[in-house]
Amino acid sequence: MAISVFDLFKVGIGPSSSHTVGPMRAAATFVQALFDQGLLGQVWRVEVRLYGSLSATGVGHATDRACVMGLMGEWPDSIDPTRIGPRIQQLRDSGELLLGGRLNIAFDWQRDLLLLDESLPYHPNAMALSAFGENGLLLEHTYYSVGGGFIVEAAEVESGTLAGDDVQLPYDFSSAAELLSLCNQHGLRVSELMMANERAWRSDAEIRQGLLHIWSVMRECVEQGLRHEGILPGGLDVPRRAAKLHRSLLEIGKPNVISSTLSAMEWVNLFALAVNEENAAGGRMVTAPTNGAAGIIPAVLHYYMKFNPEASDDDVVAFFLAAAAVGILCKKNASISGAEVGCQGEVGSACAMAAAGLADVLGATPEQLENAAEIGLEHNLGLTCDPVGGLVQVPCIERNAIAAVKAINATQMALRGDGKHFISLDRVIRTMRDTGADMHDKYKETSRGGLAVSWVEC
Repeated sequence: MAISVFDLFKVGIGPSSSHTVGPMRAAATFVQALFDQGLLGQVWRVEVRLYGSLSATGVGHATDRACVMGLMGEWPDSIDPTRIGPRIQQLRDSGELLLGGRLNIAFDWQRDLLLLDESLPYHPNAMALSAFGENGLLLEHTYYSVGGGFIVEAAEVESGTLAGDDVQLPYDFSSAAELLSLCNQHGLRVSELMMANERAWRSDAEIRQGLLHIWSVMRECVEQGLRHEGILPGGLDVPRRAAKLHRSLLEIGKPNVISSTLSAMEWVNLFALAVNEENAAGGRMVTAPTNGAAGIIPAVLHYYMKFNPEASDDDVVAFFLAAAAVGILCKKNASISGAEVGCQGEVGSACAMAAAGLADVLGATPEQLENAAEIGLEHNLGLTCDPVGGLVQVPCIERNAIAAVKAINATQMALRGDGKHFISLDRVIRTMRDTGADMHDKYKETSRGGLAVSWVEC
């Protein structure tokens, strides 16, 4: 399966790529299928069935609301997040859903949106959508939200043919060893090799424009996070901290050696907190590669752009391309889904990606970049996904800040070496996969274990 940088970095909304972005895209795709087959006007009722992790943490992750908005014909990259609440309330009050933005049908939240305590075989994040007409079933599709906003139809799984299989890349790779070999054989940096592969889909100008747009959305997300204060939604009464921290950092006087080091680290924390607070509030996001880990890559890139006076848009493009190379390896050979392998697949992958991106723009050799990514991922192995209350708030927000700093440190350590190290990135990714397989389901985005049950609501 050929994976593009734009598959890993997608504009969406919070709080979750697998539980919000993916389900909204699946529901919108289903409605589009009804329209394409000339069935939309015949629909009397629709039913959504959520399985596995989508059911277990669906309400906390706004999966139910995302599905409804998708049925209304909204897509995660274009929807106005501020309009979701009022439109959901209008639907609850009226009992009517505007299917695909065209057809009013009756919709009963309890009857037509079911959270089921069972799982489907292919992936823990599964959902089935059915449309009924006057004489019975019109159309039924099953989708899997496999992390990072990716969705796969059951029909694709059963046929063994996934989207992207027919794209031919000039430098296709499925392991870090192959990536390094190709870089050395053709004298390319990792970002240069990725740019060549991206040309299989788009022109250079389109690639550059698209990545700079991703960067602009990330910057705006940080700005929104610094603007907003108060309590995050969901009932945990978690306060936003980014705005207050920002004010305190702006008041810091002339730094000395210690305070300047700590100040730089606090700016990294600030950027990550701002992004993940916006994510928790359901704001406009970029999956990087998921929403649960969306603060790490923008925090590290903001750090580089803020503290390097020579930084340019060329660095932004290279950063994303190099980061995506590692994300592709994680997705192909393990997973970026917390419901599948725990948070090591989300925060761990994002940490490795951020380290790779930073290493590339700092002039690392491909071997040093691979080392940086390996360090970043290795020291997140075994990380569980146990969000309290099913909300992407505790421990997720702070976890992103910690991992962003860890990514920078991983890059610094790798740049001090020659790229030779004991455990390869490929081995670490395989270990992440195996650890995820051994991990009990209660630690994989179900809120049935770990920190999620150590907090008791009184």
